[in-house]
Order: sequence, then C-alpha cells, then structure tokens
Amino acid sequence: MLRSLYIQNYALIDQLEIDFESGFSVITGETGAGKSIILGAIGLLLGQRADVKAIRQGAKKCVIEARFQIANYDMNAFFDENLLEYDDECILRREIQSSGKSRAFINDTPVTLVQLKELGEQLIDVHSQHQNLLLNKEGFQLNVLDLLAHNMRLLGEYKSCYQTWHDTEKELNELLEDAKRSKADEDYIRFQLEQLEEANLMEGEQEQLEQEAETLEHAEEIKAGLYRAEQAFLGDENGLLNALKERYNELSSLQKVYSGASELSERIYAAWIELRDVVDEIASAGERIEYNPSRLEVVNSRLDQIYTLQQKHRVDSVVELIELLSKYAIRLDDITSFDDRIHELEQRKEAEYQRIIEQAACLSKTRREAAKVMEREMAARLMVLGMPNVRFQIEITDRVEPSINGMDSVNFLFSANKNGALQTVSSVASGGEIARVMLSIKALIAGAVKLPTIVFDEIDTGVSGEMADRMADIMEEMGERERQVISITHLPQIAARGKIHYKVYKRDSENETNSHINRLTHDERVEELAHMLSGANLTEAALANARTLLSK
Repeated sequence: MLRSLYIQNYALIDQLEIDFESGFSVITGETGAGKSIILGAIGLLLGQRADVKAIRQGAKKCVIEARFQIANYDMNAFFDENLLEYDDECILRREIQSSGKSRAFINDTPVTLVQLKELGEQLIDVHSQHQNLLLNKEGFQLNVLDLLAHNMRLLGEYKSCYQTWHDTEKELNELLEDAKRSKADEDYIRFQLEQLEEANLMEGEQEQLEQEAETLEHAEEIKAGLYRAEQAFLGDENGLLNALKERYNELSSLQKVYSGASELSERIYAAWIELRDVVDEIASAGERIEYNPSRLEVVNSRLDQIYTLQQKHRVDSVVELIELLSKYAIRLDDITSFDDRIHELEQRKEAEYQRIIEQAACLSKTRREAAKVMEREMAARLMVLGMPNVRFQIEITDRVEPSINGMDSVNFLFSANKNGALQTVSSVASGGEIARVMLSIKALIAGAVKLPTIVFDEIDTGVSGEMADRMADIMEEMGERERQVISITHLPQIAARGKIHYKVYKRDSENETNSHINRLTHDERVEELAHMLSGANLTEAALANARTLLSK
C-alpha cells in the first residue's frame, strides 16, 4: 500500500511530502486547491504521458516519488521477470526534465515507462469521474467478469493461443498473396533460369577466355617475337648459348693453372643449363601458338554470350550470374512448393482455431458463472445504496469470430425502476446512479483481487447526503483487510468517515502560489467539515453538526 508521496516542482506544488496509512482516508479541499494536481502526479507514476508544461515555472525538472509497502502482495514474480531487486518496500520515481526527457525508476534502478506502468497498475487504482464512461465499454465489462471469475491464468493461456492462431493466419494470407504474385512471374523466372542454365557458366571462365582471345588476336606478333628470342640464343655465329659454351670450355682448360677457374666454369655451366631450358620453353611456346580464326570466333562468341547476360542482368562478373541462377532456382522451387506450404499452414491454422474455440468455451463457462454471482451481488449492493427496485443483468452473447478476449460479447444492463426496460447503464442511469454502480463494481473487484491501494476521485458526485453515508460504509469496508482506500470528496458525510483526513489548500505569496496538503487534527476536522456544511461563514449549528458526523 501507499506509504508516502513526494512531489517537487509539479504545477502549483513547489515541494510536497505526505505519509499515508492503511484503511479508509479522505482528502478534501476547495475546487482548484490542487487535488487534481496530486492525482496527476500519481498518474505519472502509472505511466501517463508527461507534459513539460506541468513543470513548475523556472524549474529544470519535476520529481514524483511514491513509497509502497508490498510485502503481503506476492509481487516477487514481476521483479524476477524484469531483473529487478525485490524489497518489501518499493519506491517508484518519475523525473520529467524541462527539455521533455522523462526517466523512470523502480527502487533507484532505471526502467522503461512500460515497466513502471505495469508495476504501478498492480499497486494503485485511481478511479476518476471519466472512468464512469467505461461502464459502456465492452473491454472494461469483460475485464470485470474475468477478475471476478479469477480468469487471469486461463485468459493468459487463451491470448497466447489466439496470438499464435492470428500469426499463422497472417502468415497464410501473406503466403497466398506471394503465391498469387509469384504465379504470375513463374514463366518469366523459368525463362531466365533456363537461359542461365543453358549458358553453363563456370567460375573463372571469363578471365580465361579474355586472355585466350588476346593471344589469338596477336598470334603472329607473339610468334615472331618468340622466334627472335629463340634465335638470339641459338644463332650459329652470335648465339648466346654457343658463346657461353665456348667460355665454359676456356675456363675449364685453365683449371690446371688457376684453381679459381673451376668454380667460375661451374657457374657458367649452370647458367647455360638454365638458359637452355628457357630456350626450349620459348621454342615450345612458339610451336603452340598459331593464328586460328575459327577458335577466335568461338572464344569471342562465348564472351559475347557472357557479356550479354551480364548487361541484361546488370552484373559485372560470372560469379554474380551464377549467384543469380541460384536465386532463380530457389524462387522457382518456392513457387512450385507454394501449394504444399499453403496446405500445411491451412491445417495448422485449423488446428489452432479449434484449440482457441475450446479455450474460449472454458472462458465463457467461467464468465457466465461469475455473471450470475455478480448480478446478485450488484443488486444487493445497489438496494442498500437507495435503489430498491434495481435490476442489474449481464448479457453474454456469442461472437461470430473469436477476439483477443474470447468468443463472448458482454453488456451490462440496468434499470433503477420497477417497470423500466433494461438498457445499457450509461444510457439510462443518472450521474448519481452511475457513481453508485461504479462504486459497487469496484467493491466487488476489490474483494476478488489483491489491489493494495484504491483512490476514488469524487465518485460521490451527484449523490445525496443519505446515499453518501451509505457509500462511505462501502468504502470504509473496502479499507479493511490490509487494503488502503483514499477518497477525494466534497461531501461532509464521506469526509467524516475517514480514519485519516487530509486537506489540500493553496497559499499565495508575493511572487507565487503554492499548493499544500496537511493531515488534520480532530479539531481541524471539525472546522473543515463545518465549512463543507455551511460554507465560508462558520456557525455553531454547523460545528455541532460536524461533531455529530465525526462521532458516528
């Protein structure tokens, strides 16, 4: 439950810190004193959108911090799932900078706004007047039934299966669209693939052919050059090999008279052997090279085929053409396998559909059982709240197709009059009646779930004094059993019933206006209630009436 709230630099609040207790507490104050500001600050801790205009003028940032006692509410799972350190005391903090940046913290650990919202909604429920509009929202009505039926586990399993079915349906629809488009492209893809396959391309082929074409085009020039090189070595008179052989013989004949001649002759001989091999290779190359017009025609034709394919497919190499061939082959294989894949997905979708229908039936059963209990409980509570002829009925009908919440369509029907026709709550109930209906629903929910703190923001609007007293009974009852209920009210009948009474007020200084909140003493409560009864001018009758209200 909420133990303390700290607000700094938010709207009219310079700095405010207040402690709260368990049970039923009330907050009063004149219109515009700052009660809605406090609720707005709490809303920021529940993940609501931050507005930099709410930052107090001249401040760089505003800070909202709430301390909760959570030891009795089994929240360890949330902290484990979000890798957060658990402690029996939990602190939520939100900081909004004037630049528009916002930061959120749980126990001083930075978290996302989604995480802050998820935890905050498990800790505190703020019921403001606009929530009465939810009475005609099917999502809200379904949620109420599921809470009373304790359907959270079952609903979670259903939603998981529904999402799986929905994803399969989406995948199937996309596959059908792909199949439709691809079937139209099949002939084109098959033609491109066959053309590339017929080309029988090989990696490195282009470079080899281009080199061969160069050689064939310059065959005579190459052959003449090789012949001249060969003759330079083998010429009868001036041939280099003959000259080396003669020098070798001369040095060899000097070995008897000059010892160094042996090594020099051996080196010349080694050079002669190496050059002889070179000459042999030159001669062989010269014999192999011939001008062959027919082969050149074949090579150029093959290169033209490769160049044409590259230009057509806008690539620069045979490797890219081979990769493209592979892609076309895969695409064609996909096209031919569409029917099998579609059939497989259709079967899977049907199996998943049957599963969610079975789970939806289980949800419907629990909801219908909870609806009967809720109808009785609501009628009993509303009779106590001054509606002796009330009828409250929950209409559950089957949907044509499943939704994320099952196969049920839910509608809360209401009539406050004995012979009145049952209609939707929002269309026939007055403001005061809607307030009593919502309070009864909140009381039922509070008994079904472990929600530590409930805040009612002027739920008593449009309610008479006698009914306010009865509503206070319900809120006081809700504040029992380790629960905390805080009511922001303008009615003295409700304000007098709070175990703790806080007052919000504004104070003007020379340069600014500040909102404050104080916990009232008994005497201060008497005076505050008297003002609520009689207005600005206190009378003895009002003070006596206030004391009487507090003594109940």
